[in-house]
Amino acid sequence: MYRFFLHLPAGDTVKIGEISYTLKIPRNPELVPVKHITDSLPQTVAQHLRWIMQKDLLGQDVFLIGPPGPLRRSIAMQYLELTRREVEYVALSRDTTETDLKQRREIRSGTAFYIDQCAVRAATQGRVLVLEGLEKAERNVLPVLNNLLENREMQLEDGRFLMSAERYDKLLQEHTTEELDSWKIVRVSEDFRVIALGLPVPKYQGNPLDPPLRSRFQARDIYHLPFKTLHMVYSVVRVSQLLSLATTLCSQESSDLGLPDFPVDNLLPALHVLNAFPMLSSQQLLHRLYPYNSILGKDGRTAVEGVLSRFELLDGRRQPVPGAILSVSATRETEGRADVTSRVADKDITFQVPAGTKERRPPNSSPEFIRTPSHCQLLSEMMQSHMVKDICLIGAKGCGKSVLAREFAEMLGYSIEPVMLYQDMTARDLLQQRCTLPNGDTAWRPSPLVTAAIEGKLLLLDGIHRVNLGTLAVLSRLLHDRELDLYDGTRLLRSDRYQTLKEQLQLSDEQLQERSIFPVHPSFRVLALAEPPVVGAGSSSSSRGQQWLGPELLTMFLYHTVTPLARAEEMGLIQGLNPNVPTEAAEQLLLLTHSLRNTNDPTAQSLASSLSTRQLLRICRRLSHYPEESIAHAVNKACLSRFLPSLARASLEKSLSKTFSTLPPRVSSGTIHDGVLTIGSVSAPVFNTKEKMKVPDVLFYDNPQHMKVMEDMLKDFLLGEHLLLVGNQGVGKNKIVDRFLHLLNRPREYLQLHRDTTVQTLTLQPSVRDGIITYEDSPLVKAVKLGHILVIDEADKAPTNVTCILKTLVESGEMILADGRRIISAQGRPNTVVMHPDFRMLVLANRPGFPFLGNDFFGALGTNTTSTFCDIFSCHAVDNPKPQAELAMLKRYGPDVPDATLRKLVAAFGELRSMADQGTITYPYSTREVVNIVKHLQKFPGEGLANVVRNVFDFDSYNKDTREVLIEALHKHGIPIGAKPSSVKLAKELPLPEATMTGYWTINQSGNARRKLLCPTETHPIDVKGPVFLRVQRFPCDRQESRALSFSEEKAHWQIPMNEVNIICDVATKDDMLYVATCNPVSLFSMRERGETLQCVELYDVFPRTISGVWQPLVTVAPLGSPLDGQVVLHEEQVGAHTDVGVVRVQQRVDRFMNVSNTNCGGHKMCRDFAHKNWLLFYKEDGSQLEVLDVLEGRVHSISLPIKLKSVFLVAEDRWLLLENNSNKKFLLTKPLHMAAEDAGVCQLHSISDDSGEASAPQMLSCEQLPNENLSAALDQKIVSPNRVLADIGAYARVVVGFPDLMSPNEVYSFKRPVDLSAMRSGESGAHMLLSGGPRGSGSAKRDNCVALLSANQVVRALPPAKVPLREIYPKDVTPPMTAAYLEVTDLNSKKVKYVPVPRSTSVSPYTSWLSKVSESDVLVAPLGSGGVVTVDMGGYVRLWETGLDSLQRSLMEWRNMIGTEDGRPLQITIQRESGQDVTAPKHGKIDANNDPHVGGNQWAGGTGGRDTAGLGGKGGPYRLDAGHKVYQVSQAEKDAVPEDVRRAAREMGEKAFKERLKEINMSEYDAATYERFSAAVRRQVQSLRIILDSLQAKGKERQWLKNQALGDLDDAKIIDGLTGEKAIYKRRGELDPELGSPQQKPKRLRVLVDVSGSMYRFNGVDGRLERSMEAVCMVMEALESYEHKFKYDVVGHSGDGYDIELVRADSVPKNNKQRLKVLKTMHAHAQFCMSGDHTLEGTQASIKELAREEADEHFVVVLSDANLERYGIRPERVARVLTSDPQVNAFAIFIGSLGDQAERLQKTLPAGRSFVAMDTKQIPQILQQIFTSTMLSSA
Repeated sequence: MYRFFLHLPAGDTVKIGEISYTLKIPRNPELVPVKHITDSLPQTVAQHLRWIMQKDLLGQDVFLIGPPGPLRRSIAMQYLELTRREVEYVALSRDTTETDLKQRREIRSGTAFYIDQCAVRAATQGRVLVLEGLEKAERNVLPVLNNLLENREMQLEDGRFLMSAERYDKLLQEHTTEELDSWKIVRVSEDFRVIALGLPVPKYQGNPLDPPLRSRFQARDIYHLPFKTLHMVYSVVRVSQLLSLATTLCSQESSDLGLPDFPVDNLLPALHVLNAFPMLSSQQLLHRLYPYNSILGKDGRTAVEGVLSRFELLDGRRQPVPGAILSVSATRETEGRADVTSRVADKDITFQVPAGTKERRPPNSSPEFIRTPSHCQLLSEMMQSHMVKDICLIGAKGCGKSVLAREFAEMLGYSIEPVMLYQDMTARDLLQQRCTLPNGDTAWRPSPLVTAAIEGKLLLLDGIHRVNLGTLAVLSRLLHDRELDLYDGTRLLRSDRYQTLKEQLQLSDEQLQERSIFPVHPSFRVLALAEPPVVGAGSSSSSRGQQWLGPELLTMFLYHTVTPLARAEEMGLIQGLNPNVPTEAAEQLLLLTHSLRNTNDPTAQSLASSLSTRQLLRICRRLSHYPEESIAHAVNKACLSRFLPSLARASLEKSLSKTFSTLPPRVSSGTIHDGVLTIGSVSAPVFNTKEKMKVPDVLFYDNPQHMKVMEDMLKDFLLGEHLLLVGNQGVGKNKIVDRFLHLLNRPREYLQLHRDTTVQTLTLQPSVRDGIITYEDSPLVKAVKLGHILVIDEADKAPTNVTCILKTLVESGEMILADGRRIISAQGRPNTVVMHPDFRMLVLANRPGFPFLGNDFFGALGTNTTSTFCDIFSCHAVDNPKPQAELAMLKRYGPDVPDATLRKLVAAFGELRSMADQGTITYPYSTREVVNIVKHLQKFPGEGLANVVRNVFDFDSYNKDTREVLIEALHKHGIPIGAKPSSVKLAKELPLPEATMTGYWTINQSGNARRKLLCPTETHPIDVKGPVFLRVQRFPCDRQESRALSFSEEKAHWQIPMNEVNIICDVATKDDMLYVATCNPVSLFSMRERGETLQCVELYDVFPRTISGVWQPLVTVAPLGSPLDGQVVLHEEQVGAHTDVGVVRVQQRVDRFMNVSNTNCGGHKMCRDFAHKNWLLFYKEDGSQLEVLDVLEGRVHSISLPIKLKSVFLVAEDRWLLLENNSNKKFLLTKPLHMAAEDAGVCQLHSISDDSGEASAPQMLSCEQLPNENLSAALDQKIVSPNRVLADIGAYARVVVGFPDLMSPNEVYSFKRPVDLSAMRSGESGAHMLLSGGPRGSGSAKRDNCVALLSANQVVRALPPAKVPLREIYPKDVTPPMTAAYLEVTDLNSKKVKYVPVPRSTSVSPYTSWLSKVSESDVLVAPLGSGGVVTVDMGGYVRLWETGLDSLQRSLMEWRNMIGTEDGRPLQITIQRESGQDVTAPKHGKIDANNDPHVGGNQWAGGTGGRDTAGLGGKGGPYRLDAGHKVYQVSQAEKDAVPEDVRRAAREMGEKAFKERLKEINMSEYDAATYERFSAAVRRQVQSLRIILDSLQAKGKERQWLKNQALGDLDDAKIIDGLTGEKAIYKRRGELDPELGSPQQKPKRLRVLVDVSGSMYRFNGVDGRLERSMEAVCMVMEALESYEHKFKYDVVGHSGDGYDIELVRADSVPKNNKQRLKVLKTMHAHAQFCMSGDHTLEGTQASIKELAREEADEHFVVVLSDANLERYGIRPERVARVLTSDPQVNAFAIFIGSLGDQAERLQKTLPAGRSFVAMDTKQIPQILQQIFTSTMLSSA
C-alpha cells in the first residue's frame, strides 16, 4: 500500500510510496486547490498520484485519459493540492481560440494592452496548466501550445519570447538580465507543467488528438475506480447490485451494443437518496441515473432490462412508490437550507435540502398550478434528487416542464434565473461577455449564469438538448465541483473550499475579491429542461432532433421524466384553469388527443405532439370564451392542418371526422362603430394612440375568408395570445396583418428576418462611438417598451436559435439583451426593461416544406420534433381566397376587366393550386400573381390575357414538363396562350334559298258542326308509389374550354362518366342545368353548364323491367319549373310507366314513383314543351286520347278525340296542333287555360286546311313566336304578327305567319331544300355503319334533333354526314374529317346556312340497332338556356355550341382581345423633346420629291420629331403622316423565323445521339419504344420527385456561419475584440465538417412490394392495373437513379407462387433503360404465367421484418396490391395490424381499384395515411409520389 508522508512545513517533502517530492512555498497561495483530498484515499487513486509525481519529477507533461466524469479532474487537483502547486485551469470548448490561451488585448484609458492568459501565466509563474476537454477544441487551435510543450518556447503577440529555463540560464551567464529584458526574452519556469484531461475519441464524441500534440504528452488511463474500491467507499444495502450493474454497463461489450456508459460518479449522490428513502425501488433510482427508456431503442432497452433482471434490480415493475410533499419550512441552524417533509409510501420523512432566499410558498397553494397526482409525485421525487444534485427534466414540449420548475422554485423560495439555450450558443454567451465601460475601457460582464451562482438562485437551463456538447462542457466543473474559472481571471469556489481558503490564508472577503475569488452560494442549484432525445439519431443530424443525452451529460444531472398526463388528469387540469369550458367539448378534444398519442403510427404521434397540454389549454381557453366555435376548426388551427404533408392531413381528417362534425364557417365582415371594432361575432375597442404614423394603412378589399381569419385573430388577440400566421407566398399575410392593426388602430414595429439575423441584431444594434460601444434599440425592444405590436416577417428564414429567443420572450416574458439589460414582465430590479402590457407579437411565416427554402422552424413537420413555435403561438393558416371571394376581390382591382376573363383566371389558378397541393407542380400560384395580372389588364386593356399571364408563367418556360402542365391547365379554362389571332375556324357559310310564300293554313271556324268538334274530358287522380331512396353519386366534371388554340363554334366540352355499353337516350335543359338520360342501364346525369361536378342517379330499381334484357327502354326527361325546381319527370316510352325523380341535391332521394297509364301496352309519347309550367301531355301513336298530367295537383285530365293521332305539337298553352295518323291532316285543339273538373267537355277541335301542298309532317314546331324584328328580317318586310317556326324534311325552315292566334288564313313562307332529306340515304356513314356492318336498323329514329333558337332567328338540327353537302363545304383536295354528325345552322337573319362538324365520339356502345332507334345521327341536341345548343354524342361527350351570329361575333372579339392584338407592325420608340420653338400654325408641309428622312424643323411633310407639319412623333402638326421612315424603330425578332435547315440539323443531331446511346447499351429500337411507353407515362412525377430530391440535397449541403475567422464579415459578438485589435473577429459562410465521432448518415431503405399475381394480368385489360404497376416501378427506378447514397431500394414481387420474387436487388439496381426494361418484362411475364393465389400479407410481413433488421436512417415498405383480398378470406383488420406491426418501418399499401367498392371498404378500416385506393390506375404513380414527398423527403 502507498502511504503519504506529508512533512509540512518542516522537511517540505511529500512521499508517495518510495517517490518523494520537495515542496516549494507558493507565491499565490490562493491559487492552490483546497479540500480535494479525502481522508481515505483508495489505492487506485494513490497509484495514479504516484505516476503523476514520477512524470512531474521527469519534467514531462501528462495526459489523463478516461471515461466522462469528474474523476480525472479530481485526481489532478488532489495531486496539485498535495504538492502545493498553483493551478491555471482552462475548460476548452469549441469556442476556445488562441487568444484564450496566449494573450488577449484589453483597452485601458484609450490604449490597448496585452494581458497574459492562462498558458503564458502558468509558464512564466511556474504554475500547472490544467487543460480540460482537449477533444472539444476545434482542430488547429491547440498546436499553438506545441512548441511550449516540447521546447518550452513561445513567441508572444506583444513581441516577447518565452524561453526554456536551461537556455535562459545559459544566456544569463553571458548577458545581464537587463539585456535579456530589452530583447524581450522571458524565462519559462522550470516548475511549469501541463496536465491535460481528455476523453478517448473515437469511442466518445469529439476531435481526435493531433499526432504532433499527442506525441508531446505521457498518457495515463484513469478508468472508473475498480469494483472493490467503490465497494469500500459505499456500504449500503443493494449497493453491490447497483455497482455490478454500473460496471457491466461500462464494459466494452455494452458499448459495442451502443449503450452509453453508466454514470458511476453519480452513484454516490443516488445512494444518499437511497439512505434517506430506503423504501424507493432500485428501478426508480436507476431511471434517475440512467433514463434508458428515453435514450435507447428497443434493442438497447431489452439489453439493459436483461442486466437488471440478472442483478435482481427489476423490483420497480410494480407501481413506483407514491410520494407527495407535505410541508417546507426553514431550517433553524443553517442558512439557505429548508426542511422538507414528504410522505413516501405512507411514511412521513423529513430531510434537508438547499433553499432560496425568498419567501417560501407552502406547497399546493398556487392558483396557477393545478395539482395532479402525477405532478405531485414528480415534485416529491425532484425534491429527493434536489437534496444531492442538480436535476434535469425531460419532457415533450408543452407538457408543463416550465410550470413544474416554477412551482418547485416557489416552494423552496428560489429566484429563478432562466437561460434559454440555443444551437450556436458559445461558451462566452454562457459565462461572460465583453463590454466597454463608459470611459472606453474594455471589461467583462458576467452572464446571468454567473450571477445566479454567486447569488444562490435556481438556474433554469432551458433547452439543454439544443446546445452543442462542446459548449456545455464548460459547465461540467460548475455542476460537478461548483467551481468555475472565467475569462477575466475571476474564480468561483465552492463555498466550503472558499471558507477553508479564507481561514488558511487569514484573508477577508474583500481581500479575496480583490484577488478575483468569489464563493458560489451554497443554495445555488441548476435545473435543466430538455425535450426527449431522439432514439437512434446522430448528435449532428439536426433535422430530426438529436440523441443529445450521451455519457458526458449523464454524469452532470439526475434525470426526471415528465410523462404526458393521463386523460383524467389532463381533464382536471383543463377545467381547473378554464372553469367555463364546455365539458363535452373538452372531453371530445381529449378523446381525440389521447387516441392520437396512443397509436404507434409516427404520423399520428407527430400530430399528437402539436396537441400538447399547452395547446389544449389554449384551445379550451378559446372555447370557454367562444363556446359556439367548432372543435374541429380549433384542432385544424393548432396543427396547421392546411400545411401538413398530405398523408398526415388525411390521417388527421379521418380522426376528426370520427369525433366531430364540422360546421361551415360563417361569413364575417369588419365594421367600426362608436370606437368599437366588430369582426363577425367578436368586438374590441379601437385603440387610442398618439403614434399615428406607425399605424399601418393598406389598400385592402374585404373578402369573407380573410375576414374569418381576422375574426379568429381577434379572438386570440383579446385572449392575450401572440399570433403566428402561416401560408404560401402571396396569399395576403402582410395585408391581413396590416389591415388588422389598421382596424384596431395599433402602432406596429416591423422586423424582417433573414439568414443572417442573429440574436444580437434581433435585440440591439451595437455600434462604436468615440471608442465606446453603444447599443441602439431594435424594433423588438421598442415594441416591448412602448407596447406596440411587433410584426415579424419571414420568420422561417431566420436561424432556429433566433426564433428560440422569441420563444423565451413569449413563454417567460423575460429576455436578456446584449447590453446586460433584461426585459421582464413586471416591475422590479434595476437595469431592466419592463414589458408593456399592450405588447404583442404577430409572426408571419411561409408554410414548411418544399418549395419554400426557409428553415423548417416548425421542426420537420413529419417527424417527432414538431414546432415549438406552433406550441407557443396561436396559429392561423392563411390560404388563397375561395373562388367567389377571389373573383369579388379581383373585380375591385380590375373594375373594367371583363367578368369572363376574371372567371377564367380564378378557375385556372384554382386548378393550379390544387395541382400544387397534390404535388403535380411545385410552385403554389397565389392570389398575388392573379392580382398582378388583373392590374396589368386594367391599365392596358388592349393587351391580351394570353400575353399577360406570361408575366407569371415565363418563370416556368424552360421546364418542359411544368410548361406542358401549365399550358394544359390554362387551355382547359379557355386562356388561349399560344393561339394566334388568325386561327379562327368557323364553319363555311352557304347561301340560303329565297323565302317563298308556299300557301295558307286556314282554321275552319264556320258554324258547320261537322268541322267543329267538341272533345269530352274527364279527370282522375293518379296513384303514387314510393318514395324510393336512391344514392346520388358525384363525379368531378373535367370541363375543357374548346377555344384554347383556335376559335370555333364549340365553347366547351366534357365527358360523362359512363361505361361503354351504355346508351344516351335523351338530353334536356332548364336554365343552366343539363339533364342527360341513359337507358342501358337507366340512369340520369345532371350538371350545370359551368359546374365542377356531375351528379348521377342510377335507376335500375325504378325501372325493373330492364333486367330481362329483351326490352330496350327509351327514357325522356322533362325538367319541372317553380316550385318544383330541380326535379325532373322521367318517362319511359316503351311501357309508359313514368317516374318523377326528385334529384333534389339536398334530399338526395327519389321523391315519388307514379304510375299514370292504366293500360300497360306501351308506346306513349310525352310532350314536354310546358314542363316548366308543371304540366305534361302524353299521347299514343294511333291512339285517340290525350292525357294531361298536372304534376302539382297530382291529377290526370283525359281528353277523348274523334281522330286517330300521329303526333301532337303544343303551339301554345291553350292551342295544340294535332296530326291525324294516316292522312297527315292538321287539327287545332283549343282549350280553356285553367282546366277544372267541372268544365268538362269544352275542348274544341278545329280542322285546318293546308293548301301549301306540303304533305310531310312537321318535325319541329316552335311553341313561341319569333320576335317582330326577327320576323321582319326573315321575311324581308316590316311585319308585326303572331307566328310560329316550323321545320320538316322538305325545308330548312318555314314560318307560319298569323298562326295560331289569327283566324284569317295564315301565310306559310318556306326556305325550301334543293333535295328532300328523306330522299337522301342515311346509312352510308357514321359509327353505326362501321360497327354493325349492315344498314341502319329499320324504323325511324325517336329523336328528331331539331331545335328553333327564336332569339337568334335560327333553326339548328343535327344531320348524319351522309345528308350534308360535303362537296360544297370542303375543297376538292380536302378529305372531310370523321364526325359523329353535322349541326345544320339555318340563320334567317343573314339568310345563310352552315354545317358545323361535331367530332366523333371516342367510344360507342356496341348496341347499334338500339342506337339507331334513338337518333338518326350519333348525337342528341337540346337548346341551351344561355343561347346556343348542347349536343351529347353516343359516347357521352357533352359539347356546348354557340351558333347565334351576334353572340359569335362578340365572343370572337373577346377571344381576340384575350390573345391581344399584335398588329404585326414594328414598334416605334418615340422621344418627345421640347424644341423651344413655338408652334406656329399647322400645315401639311412641303412634299420632298426624293422622300429623304427629315428629323426636326417645321418644313417638310412626313418628317419625324418636328413641329407644325404632318409627320410622326412631333408636335402641332395637323395629322400623323408616315412617309415610311424609321422612327427609332425596334424590330421584333420573330421566334418562329428559324430557317428550316437549321431545325432539320437539330433534329438529326438528336436522333443520332439517341441511336448511339441505344447501340451503347445494346438495346433495339423496338425495346426503346416499349420502354419509352412506360417512362413517358410517369415522366412528370419522376421530374418533380427529382426536383425535390435535388433541393433536399442542396439544403443538406447548405453552408453555416464559421466563427473566429481572420477574414469575412465582422461578427457583432466580437466588436470589442475588434476594438482591442484582435484578428479572428470575423465570421464567414463555409461548409461545416461533420463532427468527428458523430455517426455517419445512413441511407434510407425502401422496398417496393408489387403485386404480380395472375389477377393483375387478368384485369389488366379492364383497367390497365399491371401496366400502371409497371409504370410505378419504372418511376421508382428512374427517380432514385444516382441517389443510391441516400436511398437504398429494392423491388420484390408477390403472387400465388410466393411472396419474395426478386425483381430488383438493393445492391445491383438497374443502371440504364435496357436493364430497367428487363425488370418490367419480368413483372409482365411472371403475372402471365404464375399460379393463382394471394400472398400480399405474407409478403408485407416478411418485408417489414427483413427491413427492420437492416441498418438504415428510416425504413419504408410500399405494397402495391389489388384489393382482391376478400376472395382469399383476408380481413382488413389483419392488413391494418401487419402495416403497423413494426413502428420502425413505415409501411404503406396502395390498393388498385377492384370489383365494386371493395377497395373503398378496405380503406375505411385501414389506418389513415397508410393506405390508398387508386380507383383509376393513373393515380398509382401520383400516390407513390405523395408517399415519397410527405414522409421520406420530409426529413431527408
